[in-house]
Amino acid sequence: MSIVGTRVVRTEDPRLLTAGGSYVEDLRVPELAGAAWATFVRSPIAHARITGVDASAAARAPGVIAVLTAADMDDLGPPPPPPPGGGGEAPVPLGGPWAEPLLAADRVRFVGEPVAVVLTEGRYQGEDAAELVSVDYEPLPAVVGVEAALAGQTLLFPGTGSNVPITAGGQADDAIFDGCDVVVERTIVNQRVAPVPMEARAAAARWADGRLTAWLSTQAAQLGRFVMAGVLGLDPAAVRVITPDVGGGFGAKVGVDRDALVIAWAARRLGRPVRWAETRSENLVAMTHGRGQRQVIKIGGRKDGRILAYRLHVVQDAGAYPRMSGFLPFLTCMMASGPYDIAHVQTAYQVVVTNTTPTGAYRGAGRPEATAAIERAVDLFAAEIGLDPAEVRRTNLVPPDRFPYQTAGGARYDTGDYAAALDQVLSAAGYADLRAEQARRRERGDVVQLGIGLSSYVEITAADAAGGETARLVVHPDGTATVYTGSSAHGQGHHTAWAMLVQDELGIEMAKVTVVHGDTDLIPRGTGTYASRSLQIGGAAVHVAAADVREQARRVAADLLEASEADLELDAERGLWHVRGDPEAAMTWAQVASHASAEGLAASVNYTGGQPTFPFGTHLSVVEVDTQTGKVRVLRHVTVDDAGTIISPVLAEGQRHGGIAQGIAQALLEEVVYDGQGNPVTGTLADYAVITSAELPSFELLAKQTPTTANPLGAKGIGEAGTIGAVPAVQNAVIDALSHRGVRHIDMPLTPARVWAAINGTGVIL
Repeated sequence: MSIVGTRVVRTEDPRLLTAGGSYVEDLRVPELAGAAWATFVRSPIAHARITGVDASAAARAPGVIAVLTAADMDDLGPPPPPPPGGGGEAPVPLGGPWAEPLLAADRVRFVGEPVAVVLTEGRYQGEDAAELVSVDYEPLPAVVGVEAALAGQTLLFPGTGSNVPITAGGQADDAIFDGCDVVVERTIVNQRVAPVPMEARAAAARWADGRLTAWLSTQAAQLGRFVMAGVLGLDPAAVRVITPDVGGGFGAKVGVDRDALVIAWAARRLGRPVRWAETRSENLVAMTHGRGQRQVIKIGGRKDGRILAYRLHVVQDAGAYPRMSGFLPFLTCMMASGPYDIAHVQTAYQVVVTNTTPTGAYRGAGRPEATAAIERAVDLFAAEIGLDPAEVRRTNLVPPDRFPYQTAGGARYDTGDYAAALDQVLSAAGYADLRAEQARRRERGDVVQLGIGLSSYVEITAADAAGGETARLVVHPDGTATVYTGSSAHGQGHHTAWAMLVQDELGIEMAKVTVVHGDTDLIPRGTGTYASRSLQIGGAAVHVAAADVREQARRVAADLLEASEADLELDAERGLWHVRGDPEAAMTWAQVASHASAEGLAASVNYTGGQPTFPFGTHLSVVEVDTQTGKVRVLRHVTVDDAGTIISPVLAEGQRHGGIAQGIAQALLEEVVYDGQGNPVTGTLADYAVITSAELPSFELLAKQTPTTANPLGAKGIGEAGTIGAVPAVQNAVIDALSHRGVRHIDMPLTPARVWAAINGTGVIL
């Protein structure tokens, strides 16, 4: 019996629950003995000229080894672009006048930008010494928000003539709305949020014999090696990147940030190892943020519910440096029409720079923003024509006989059954009963009103599938197996899933399978983990490698059993090779592998045969809204998240749980806020409202699988689906609870203050 699809317990958990994870900060390896500790001096001002840096007092402080500034590293340029074949959520950053320095030299552009690094004998000596570094700042006007950026009265990069490094898309043409009975237009905000991984960023570096070893908390060790080699002027073979346990990434740890590059450079300059782990307050202002879009949506159609035209214009707040170029709004525009068959779709976007922390990939990276826009548009359209939002969705969803479906945005949806997912959720939630209860509360004039919100979505995963992924599988002479994967685990459960694939293909039980990742000496080629690509690309590579080993073993077993290869069978239940019709004359994997060679059997694969896939689903959220206080409580959250073939239901459900929680958090609580001078108002966890289990219900996860033909596993991505579907479902639910009072839209986060203001029609956004 195949193990795929069964509820196998995660093999990672016993170690994590007993010994605990071993993160960069926890490392006590001999190579880091005597390491100096790094503390960054960060700008307290959002926008200023640097007119002088005096480190003399800091240099005399206890334990200080050195204080380094940009003046000490003028031989280093900005990070190079990712290697050819990369992409996904690691696009080419803009260079030239928009380039980001490793340490600020003549100007700072956001609070938290590193200006100097203090190296000390002890970790906590650096905090005191950093306060003694005197930096003279000449304040400049801060550019905060997309409106200020577009106005261009103050330029972040003098000489560019604009705060808009990228503009894309055609001219708006209102002719697409000709023939529409109803047209609705609104500006909405997809607010800036912080990734807040469990483990903040960390790095350690050591040089020996002209070679760099770097320990990084990263989602992509090989990409990190490439960037480090380019910045430091090394051959990539002279750089080894090791990734221990990583406590969450969510896209914000793809590759390597400039802080870690400074650590590697400082270790070379100092001639001894250097290590760094940022504080939580540092993380909230210095790690990339997510989202940050202003969206103008315009939707039109007939009174019978048919949508005829849709327009989306995005202004992407890139923060102080356009690290991701135009990739985030590009994906938003590519997926603009969502799961709907809309005849006319127009998109355009601008990228602007502001005096705030740079934005980057965050769970979904452009796709949640697209879904939030179209799902708000559909609800606004439904409210305008007076039809049930579920019926409007059903009317416009791409029917199953239209796949593969080519969208106006350039995506080619592989497989799907969108209406079935919608109906499955409506049935499980008891939609008619919920609407009846809502009507009763409204009729009674209850203080606590009920809201039902829907979100039907489709997303692109493994957008960079052509970049491929590597896998090496070795079956050792003792019958155990080792998988070396270029995919990088940071909570997803790769060790479990890859062992399941090996057992399913070869019959080697999971307990005998070891999975190795995150060491560029052992796995020199690889892409990493982001964009929900791991199983469908990295897992497919393991699957193909296992098939290769299986065929090698067939030839060896045939020789051992003195039989024709065509007559050999593998009993995957017992992990035994035997002649067809004679199961008693069998050979174990240990016997076959040891006969093959002293090293056993091995296969290496660089799998590049996959294509992007398009998972889909529907979320339904049920909320209560206290109309006297604006307080929102999520009662139920019912979802279908169809990711094709599910290898491990346990892992898939875990990904869905985490994604839904983060989606609800954005809808209700989370927002990075700056004041008018660019000072972060939410720079600690006392101010930035991370969601807890107390605010969440038990999620109702429904099963549905529509396999894809884009890879041999039939799998689609699952890691970001929960976030993509949950955000607009919750937002729509809250607005639905108040729609009978004339409320049509409230921007996220739907805090009690904002909801109360909407209820009372104050026009004040709090």
